[in-house]
Amino acid sequence: MKPGRRQFLLAAGLLPLVRPLRAAGERVVIVGGGWGGLSAASHLRRLAPDLDVVLVDRQPAFMSFALSNRWLVDPAASAMARHDYAGVAATWGYRFVQASVEGIDRAQRTVTTSSGRLPYDWLVLAPGIRENFAAWQLHDPQAVAELRQRHSGAMFSAADLPGLKKRLAGFKGGDLLMTIPPAPYRCPPAPYERAMLIAWWLKTQKIPGKLVIIDPNPLMPAFKSILLDRFKDQITYLDHAKVRQVDVARRTVTTDIDEIRFDEALLSPPQEAADLIWQAGLIRQDDSGRATGWAEQGELGFRSAADERVFIIGDAAGLASPLFGHYPKTGHVATRMGAIVARQIAARATGQRFPALLPESVCHVVSSVEPLEHLRIEASYRQRGDGFLMQQVKQTREPNPAGEDVAWAENMYRDFLRP
Repeated sequence: MKPGRRQFLLAAGLLPLVRPLRAAGERVVIVGGGWGGLSAASHLRRLAPDLDVVLVDRQPAFMSFALSNRWLVDPAASAMARHDYAGVAATWGYRFVQASVEGIDRAQRTVTTSSGRLPYDWLVLAPGIRENFAAWQLHDPQAVAELRQRHSGAMFSAADLPGLKKRLAGFKGGDLLMTIPPAPYRCPPAPYERAMLIAWWLKTQKIPGKLVIIDPNPLMPAFKSILLDRFKDQITYLDHAKVRQVDVARRTVTTDIDEIRFDEALLSPPQEAADLIWQAGLIRQDDSGRATGWAEQGELGFRSAADERVFIIGDAAGLASPLFGHYPKTGHVATRMGAIVARQIAARATGQRFPALLPESVCHVVSSVEPLEHLRIEASYRQRGDGFLMQQVKQTREPNPAGEDVAWAENMYRDFLRP
């Protein structure tokens, strides 16, 4: 290959698509540059430096949902951080390809992207979620695109958050409707924190509006008093209510028992594993043979039930235990999944042994603004004698927070963004 063409391909991120595997090591392709994918990539570089690690994502930069809810309504909150994947990859020493993934051939061990085909020895899938608008009788792609543009709940991609912030800034009053997806969905306490912060914003800014919450789940106990009592003048809470249909043109949402009109809305439909998991035939089925909507993978090693060379981590992951269901779909869990998978692949590649790990989760949530209070939610796991996983959840009230949430985020980011 001529030097000029080689330099061009390297700069464009396409060199790994056209050159053969290195003789010194196998190739790991990681699809998805969220917390889990980035964690897997950084840990693989540390544990098995001879592996050829390639991260693929359609976006050019990483943006996080962490600490974003207050930023939506509080001008004093810190701006959201953006980290270019190319720079992160260069820091850790792996390869980044900006491309969309169009298909996976597990028999040939190749990933087809919009930039070409990538052979792999190990495949780590961390593609996140998709939103199931069909559950709301929305099947037309144009109608879905219009809803996302005008009334997205910004739970699908952190890139949607600036648009939501702009829409909230333009809200001058009326009925502000917010829908919460049925569980499981990513970051369980996040919608309640967001609702509380929006209610606080409506009250302190004296905006003549009402936040109407449609929630198909039980209200998270830690927020019950503050949402239903402290902000009772700002919130109408409809519990165990399921959205059946949305009419964007008429600005109405139909539930099992009522039709609700809105002036502005944060609409978040049910969530499922991303399209790629479905296309690759990696969705778990229930006992009756129906698709559960989430991947089927091991609860400890996250290896796909259909392919020993494929791992599934992050929000797309399915059932972990019949005792508690899914791991929380949080960034913290995803990073631990990435580290666990990296250890398994590195062990096979290097012949070394690494101690087995279980994931854990920590969330810092704003539970009150005036006075400022935080809630620390920790989830830990252990195996019971019969092999089933058990979950323990601990909630700690932090009445005088001193930046613990920011320190937690910075510590997590050091694991996969900046050494």
